[in-house]
Amino acid sequence: MTAAGSPVTRGDEPLREPARPDEPVRGPGRPDEPVRGPVRPSGLLDVLGVASVVLDTEGRIVLWSPQAEELFGYTAQEALGEFAVRLMIHEQHADLVVKLFADVLETGEDWAGAFPVRRKDGSTRLVEFRNMRLLDDRGDVYALGLAADQSTVRRLERDVALSTRMVAQSPIGLAVLDTELRYVSVNPAMERLNGRPAEEHLGRTVREVLPQVDADALEAAARQVLDSGVPLVDRTTVGRTPADPDEDHVWSVSLYRLEDALGTVLGVACSVVDVTEQHRAGVEAEAARRRLAVIADASARIGTTLDLDRTACELADVAVPELADVAAVDLLDAVVAGRRSSLGPAEPAVIRALAVRAARPTEALAAADPPGRIARYGPDRLVTECVRTGSPVMVSEVRAADLPRIARSPEAAEQLAAAGVHSYLAVPLIARGEVLGALDLKRTAPSLPFGEDDLLLARELAARAAVQIDNARWYQNARDTALTLQRSLLPSHPPVTGGLEVASRYQPAGATAEVGGDWFDVIPLDDGKTALVVGDVMGSGVNAAATMGRLRTATNALASLDLDPARLLEHLDRTTEGLDHSIATCVYAVHDPRLRQCRIANAGHLPPVRLRDGQPPELLELPTGAPLGVGGVDFCTTTVALEPGDRLVFYTDGLVETRQHPLDERLDALLDLLDGPDRPLEEVCDLLLRTLHQPDNSDDVALLIARVQTPD
Repeated sequence: MTAAGSPVTRGDEPLREPARPDEPVRGPGRPDEPVRGPVRPSGLLDVLGVASVVLDTEGRIVLWSPQAEELFGYTAQEALGEFAVRLMIHEQHADLVVKLFADVLETGEDWAGAFPVRRKDGSTRLVEFRNMRLLDDRGDVYALGLAADQSTVRRLERDVALSTRMVAQSPIGLAVLDTELRYVSVNPAMERLNGRPAEEHLGRTVREVLPQVDADALEAAARQVLDSGVPLVDRTTVGRTPADPDEDHVWSVSLYRLEDALGTVLGVACSVVDVTEQHRAGVEAEAARRRLAVIADASARIGTTLDLDRTACELADVAVPELADVAAVDLLDAVVAGRRSSLGPAEPAVIRALAVRAARPTEALAAADPPGRIARYGPDRLVTECVRTGSPVMVSEVRAADLPRIARSPEAAEQLAAAGVHSYLAVPLIARGEVLGALDLKRTAPSLPFGEDDLLLARELAARAAVQIDNARWYQNARDTALTLQRSLLPSHPPVTGGLEVASRYQPAGATAEVGGDWFDVIPLDDGKTALVVGDVMGSGVNAAATMGRLRTATNALASLDLDPARLLEHLDRTTEGLDHSIATCVYAVHDPRLRQCRIANAGHLPPVRLRDGQPPELLELPTGAPLGVGGVDFCTTTVALEPGDRLVFYTDGLVETRQHPLDERLDALLDLLDGPDRPLEEVCDLLLRTLHQPDNSDDVALLIARVQTPD
């Protein structure tokens, strides 16, 4: 006992007043450190409801705790001074209890066990006892009994046993961290995950045990759980442990705050599951999904037209940034020209660059061949190896010695090094068994190096795009052939003939459309007369161009006979009927400078425009007539007066017809452009084509403008 107000001591260190239940107190930093200062009580004894009973040597109750009142049902007034055996023990157990009580007092040996106790209400309860002898400062002996309901004790024992076995046998790594985030306990699974025994964990932080994981993030998350009490579930972290120091692993970490029955924060429970395999499977599944998405995107975006350059640009656009930071599409020059190409081991590759794309501004763009340029790559270059063998070439990690084999020149190699190019991949473009060129791919920091998945995606992308590129190549070659034929069949005429100043243009259709059969002609006739012809063969391609050439030849032959325009069209109609059912429209006009007039016949063509100074432009009112090749239709000749300075504008439908606008609206636009001050005829031709004929128009245009000159 101590005097009132005097401090109670443990060793040489005074203990202050115990902490209040609502006062937060941190636990010890290390398990082997002595407790410093007050520590909040545990709630375990409250759960057990441990009762205290003190008996004198005669077996009378001299001390009775409130927990004893609750356990046995007797108040202190009812229990104090009574014989414990008579009050709480059944007669059949009285002799045994008296003997056990005597043994405790005489020998001083503690006794523990459970036996039934009679409660005040007459019921019996099995109670767990811990009995021991007490000695006060006067030498008097007492017996202390600590008692708790056995069912409560057994329930806690089962819970503890179950928890202990589950923690020990769990395949999931489990650990407890105190409030200073130092390990308090770890289970065997955690030992295996971390590659360290339990004793190397205890008292240490995550950073000290596992220096190769992101300890800052984990400790910040644990602090958040400690402060908020909100669990953190399935937080993914990546790193390496002594269990496998050479390989990255992925773990799923869950954190929960631990509290006792009174709400005192004890620390953080941590569960860890190695999900490396699931993560890799997920990454592979995501890579497969990305490949399918890129391939689907490529199918929709590549080959929207038959223009070779545009198709190459579409391939480069799909490759960047999904597959590479820099992409170039290069074709063998012989392939672009329509020839087959096979390279020998010592032959260089003559390559034409078609498209270059980059995900962001980089010096690697300057190192690439600009679109349209033809470059020679030596036999030692990697792109040459790719197109020669028809096999991909991949350098996952580019070293300084690799750059000269990638770049086109030493200067380009320096630019690639400055751009941080660290990974390279060249995939051949193969269509119908022929190597067309290569898809050249590069990656710069911070992108990861090319891997096998990237190679698989690049090959699939190149295989699909190569077919579209080959289609565009053959179409362009066929179109160039037809256009060459078309231009060779069109006339070249003097700027002044038969009292007329003449200007003309032929504009082919957009790059994605086939060559048409539009034509014009200026034919000098006897007596100073001039025939003006504009026509349009239905259809496109080489056949239309060939038909146009035959009709132009026939027109020249008939014009030399000085036939009336209507009669001439009748002959052309019969000629057209024999040309594989071809159909064509045509306007044929003969200008006579002596009579100051022009006789015009129309075969289903749009009417010419007449321009006169001081008057608005007008569409000539001519009988439309039927197209050539219909057969059995009469044509009419209309005489139109022409004075010096008057102009006639002949054109084909490609100049004014579109799918988006009504024809009348487009004809009005033509008249508006022609309305205004007199301009040189060449300027008028350029103005009309520049304004009315769009680059993507699917039809070609023939344009012929004649101005009547003043007689000498």
